[in-house]
Amino acid sequence: MGLLDSVLGAALGGGQSGSQGGGNAALLNMVIGMLAGGGSGANSSAAPAGGGLGGLGGLLEQFQRSGLGDVAASWVSTGQNQPISPDQLGGVLGGDTVSNMASQLGMNQGDLLGQLSHMLPHLVDQLTPNGQVPQQVDAGSLGDLGSLLGGLLKR
Repeated sequence: MGLLDSVLGAALGGGQSGSQGGGNAALLNMVIGMLAGGGSGANSSAAPAGGGLGGLGGLLEQFQRSGLGDVAASWVSTGQNQPISPDQLGGVLGGDTVSNMASQLGMNQGDLLGQLSHMLPHLVDQLTPNGQVPQQVDAGSLGDLGSLLGGLLKR
């Protein structure tokens, strides 16, 4: 249950309000879909937010192209995670992706980036426990984890 505890702590931690539990669950599910590389389901509007980045590997490449590869590398490594500001994360993801995600979640972009800047380092860290990026993130198991966490967050 270490992964579950860590991901749940990341989703609820970072100074985020407990009243946003349902929003955190939806955001967590979206991020899990993004890291798995395929979005969640047949909804084509989810593709730019998730599948358009190419999963975990594609996201890490985007950080590299944006000049923040060292930040993302710290999340993958076994050492301390470097923080990322909401503005920096918005620059990495791009305006279209952020806008699409915010729209799907019914959030404003600032709130989305604020929550995501706390959540994403922890999730990437948990997906790379040995400091290695997996060849493929298993979308099935991540989806199940997302559903479980979504249920827990709504309590």
